[in-house]
This record gives sequence, structure tokens and C-alpha cells, in this order.
Amino acid sequence: MGIVAVIDFETTGMSPDMGDRATEVAVVLVSNGQIVDRYQSLINTGAYIPAFITELTGISNAMVRSAPPAAQVMNELAEFVGEVPLVAHNASFDSRFLDAEWARIGHQRQQPFACSMLLSRRIYPDSPDHKLGTLVRHLGLPQAARAHRALADAQMTAHLWLRMVSDLQCRHDLRNASHELLSALQKVPKAKIAGYIEKNRHKL
Repeated sequence: MGIVAVIDFETTGMSPDMGDRATEVAVVLVSNGQIVDRYQSLINTGAYIPAFITELTGISNAMVRSAPPAAQVMNELAEFVGEVPLVAHNASFDSRFLDAEWARIGHQRQQPFACSMLLSRRIYPDSPDHKLGTLVRHLGLPQAARAHRALADAQMTAHLWLRMVSDLQCRHDLRNASHELLSALQKVPKAKIAGYIEKNRHKL
């Protein structure tokens, strides 16, 4: 399994198109079955954090006032991640914020995203739901002391990713379950996963 970068954002709201901004970002690098490096920072964008977001995440306006400016964090993030393929739980959310924040510094993402939430629906259909916390408990993975902080959620997603890779390898006798394969599987109906893998086994 090659290296992947598992990313998580905390934000002021649901959509950068509505003016919402990132308040915190964390990335966990996963290679050869283990976490090998981490990056985390609060982000000062100047945007107001609503009270309900502070209640959810614990991130306050006072905390981000003393944080590094967004441009500095995004440049550090771009350097840390490089061109490593990305993973997020609900990647459509994190990818929108990453692309929006990187666009502000003139940086464009080149690498693909894989979504651990879409994959979990196909690999673990018996889970009560496919929220990150539920999957972590359902699979007996390491839990964070506090959810809804970027590093905690990125680390839990990294453990989920490693478990999905391991389970796919065991179930389908794969030597390698790459980011490319998992990115493809997230679009395949769960009933057709085994057939897809068998049909493409010569490529794996």
C-alpha cells in the first residue's frame, strides 16, 4: 500500500460557496500500514465562528485570533502534502474547503481524493450508520478523546482507512489495495464489489 494523506477540516459552516472558512486542519500521513507523520494547525481567516460551531468543536473566536494566518497554514499544508493522494471521511466536504482555501493562495490540487464514508457503505453495510464515530465503535478502532477536532478525526479516519485496506485484502486475496483501487470501489455498488475486483485483478 502506498502513502496516503488523511485530511480533516473544522470550519465555520457547511460550504465555502456560502462564505464559510476553515478554522482548523489536520493531515495524517499513512504508509506501509501505519501513521508516519502528522500536521495540524488552527487557522486565522478573520471569519466569525458561530456559537453552535464552538459548542460542537470547542474552537472559539479567541483561539483562532492567535492562530497563524490562513495563507501561512495553506502554504505549509501544500508543502506537507505535496502530491500524495488524499483521503477524507465525507471527502466532498473536505475537498471543497481544501480547494477553496488553496485557491486563495494560487495553489491547485492535482491529486485525487478517496472517501472513506462512501467506501464504508460498501465494505461495512451492517454498520448502524456510516458516521465516523459510529464506524470507529462498530469496528473497535482507536477512539479519540474528543471528536470534531481536526487531528482527532483525521487519526480516526486513518485507522478506518487501514482497516478497510486490510479487510479488502483479506476478503479478496489481494496483495495490494491501493488508493486507486479504493477510489474506484467507492463508485461501485456493494453487490458488485467482488465482481469488479475479479474483473480487474490483473491490474491490481
